[in-house]
Amino acid sequence: MAVAMAMNSVSLNWVPPSFTKKANYVTNSTELAPPSAFSSQNSLTYTKETISNEENNCKRRLLLLGVGAITANLLPANSLLAEEIPQNYRAFVDIPDGYSYYYPSDWREFDFRGHDSAFKDRFLQLQNVRVRFIPTDKQDIHELGPIEEVVYNLVNHVYAAPNQMVNILDMQERTSDGKNYYTFEYELTSPNYASASFATIAIGNGRYYTLVVGALERRWRRLRNKLKVVADSFKVLDI
Repeated sequence: MAVAMAMNSVSLNWVPPSFTKKANYVTNSTELAPPSAFSSQNSLTYTKETISNEENNCKRRLLLLGVGAITANLLPANSLLAEEIPQNYRAFVDIPDGYSYYYPSDWREFDFRGHDSAFKDRFLQLQNVRVRFIPTDKQDIHELGPIEEVVYNLVNHVYAAPNQMVNILDMQERTSDGKNYYTFEYELTSPNYASASFATIAIGNGRYYTLVVGALERRWRRLRNKLKVVADSFKVLDI
């Protein structure tokens, strides 16, 4: 109880610029303060008139335990963001759900139905990135099958609407920190418009993760390399 009281009384001067409902946070390489940012001026204070030296020392130790616990919870994010984030991008890190990715720094968070997180261009809603996941009993993306077979089935039978024409442009496989990822590029053409996208899929934590980032096809040539950074940045974190 005493530890809980000490932790609840801690005031931190590190505040992420944007919190989601699940305490995910958005940051860039300069916005995540180190543990030393915890200010002693914002900590618990005691008066000599009401607390003895012995009691004061005891509560100070409990306070330090509370700060240590909070600092330990931040270590995964510090480790992840130790790598330099590309210029004009920010990092989205969802530690509770076990994933992270970069997105253009001028994009804004929005609600995308059926997805866990999403960001979009301020002016062009179809220019966006979104992430979703579903439960799975598989341990690795390779268990779904060869990349050619997996990508074909996804794009033709999951991503494309019945009235859309499909064009698969490229597919790549990568391994990062012992986890395997499939990333592929495709176009979907409807009677009224055409879109192009990258998708990255991975399996971990008993979940099948999907990141999709795309734009209108007429803007794809200009945006392709920018959005490829987003697709390649997706990582599954152990939870």
